[in-house]
Parts: sequence; structure tokens; C-alpha cells
Amino acid sequence: MLMWTVAALYRFVELKDLPKLQALIKESCAENDICGTLLIAPEGVNGTIAGVGEKLENIIALLDSLLGVTQGELKYSHSTGKPFLRMKVRVKKEIITMAAPEANPTKQVGTYVDARDWDALCADPDVTLIDTRNDYETAVGIFRGAIDPNIQKFTDFKDYVAKNLDPAKHKKIAMFCTGGIRCEKASSYMLAHGFEEVYHLKGGILKYLETIPADQSSWDGECFVFDRRVAVGHGLTEGVHDICYGCRFPLKPGDKETPQYEEGVSCPRCHADLTPHKIAALRMRHAQFQKDEETFS
Repeated sequence: MLMWTVAALYRFVELKDLPKLQALIKESCAENDICGTLLIAPEGVNGTIAGVGEKLENIIALLDSLLGVTQGELKYSHSTGKPFLRMKVRVKKEIITMAAPEANPTKQVGTYVDARDWDALCADPDVTLIDTRNDYETAVGIFRGAIDPNIQKFTDFKDYVAKNLDPAKHKKIAMFCTGGIRCEKASSYMLAHGFEEVYHLKGGILKYLETIPADQSSWDGECFVFDRRVAVGHGLTEGVHDICYGCRFPLKPGDKETPQYEEGVSCPRCHADLTPHKIAALRMRHAQFQKDEETFS
């Protein structure tokens, strides 16, 4: 079995001529058998891609020459199987959708905090520690003492801030996310709305789990990732979670032993809400997914 190297990357940088960039990247990815997704927008690049050996190195070198990705966040991990079926390169309005023009990380961001300094910052009683991820991600793992805003999409973070946070009361804000991109953009948003002392975890949870040993960690659980590994633990080792393709919510190992679980269709969380028509559609989709998997494996 081939060992795939997975590269999670992003960089906020002003980009132009996006269709030309898209064409160059797509062509090179095809030549090097790269899989995954890359988003490019006027504000930068974001994505997770995977390849084998020097083929991934070729793409990273290209992305660095075109977009300067090594000047942003670039993290490597490994997968024992092909983590994505296809390669997609998409042009977007934003590389992480917030729909808040005032949040512009190319102009201003909060203070970066390295993984080794993170726990000391979070121990400050004046710090309000906030997870900027979605509810299905926080269900897999979270830092001890962190606030889970229970949002379903990143654009909801603005409403959470408006309803729950006050620059006059919350003097120090520390935020985190999977790889750093959401908390970096959120820090720009917070600064634009009058919060003066804003921190965010450089490299995100993935960098923390790569850097901090489990016996010294304030992280509980695993970290949800957006590929077929579903979640990773300390040292970025593959985790024990799976995913329900009916509701897209993470599955704990015991969930798959229940009568409500059907691979590719349902889990205890969504089974009661599925109509016969929806179940039939999901079964058809799962059958097609298995065919695609055989084709691309």
C-alpha cells in the first residue's frame, strides 16, 4: 500500500489573474497525480492536497513559486490510503468564507502564538478562549476550558461575537481552529470591531498536536480533518473516528455497532430523520461512491 503525504496549506496574499493561476495549477496537479482541493481567491490560497513522494514536492515547489505558500502555513501529515478521490482547483471570492469585507488578513491580523506558548497564554485568567470551528468539528475534540460557540458554519461566527462578546469586557481574546486560517481571519474581524488584544494559534490545532506531547497537552479528543482520515491525534496519527455520509457528522467507534448505522447512509444521530426516499437516494450515492473508489484507487 502506498503511503500518501498530505499537505495542508494556506496563505493570505493578494492575488490577480486567477483563471491563469487555476489553469497552471490544474495542469501540474494532473501531471503529478495529486488529489485534494485548492481554493484561490483575491485574498490568497487555501487547501489540502496529497501525493506520493517527489510528485507532491513538485506541486509544493510550483505553488511556492506562484503563491509563496512556504511564507504562509504549510503542514505535512501522512495517510495509509489515498485521502481524496479527485483533484479540484477552484476560484472563489474568499478562501475562507466570512462575508465580512472588514476582515482582511492582508491588512491586519491578531498576534500569532506558537504552539509551545499556547498553554501559557490560555492559563491567563483574563483570556477568553474561543473555538472558531463548526459544531461537528468541536464534537471530536477541543481545548480544555475553551468556549464552543456551537456554530454550523463560519459565517455564523459574526453573530456569536455580536451576541456574546464585548470589547469593553473581553479584554483578551485567544482563538484557534484546525490549521490556523479561520482563527486568523476571525482575528482580523475582531480587530475591526474594536477588540484590542486578540491572539490566535499559529498553525492551528494541527501544529499544536504535532508539537506538544500528549502527556503535556491541554487538548482533549482528536482533531477533525477534511479528508478521508476524518480525525487525527497527537503526532498527527490517524484517529479512531469515521464519518456518517448521511449527515456528515463524525462517528465514534461505538456508533457503528448500533442498529441505526448503515455505511454511507445513516447513524444514530440522523437515522430517525431520514425518509424512505432519502434513504434510497443515499444508498444509490454510496454505491456510486464505491464505484468511484475502485476506479481511482
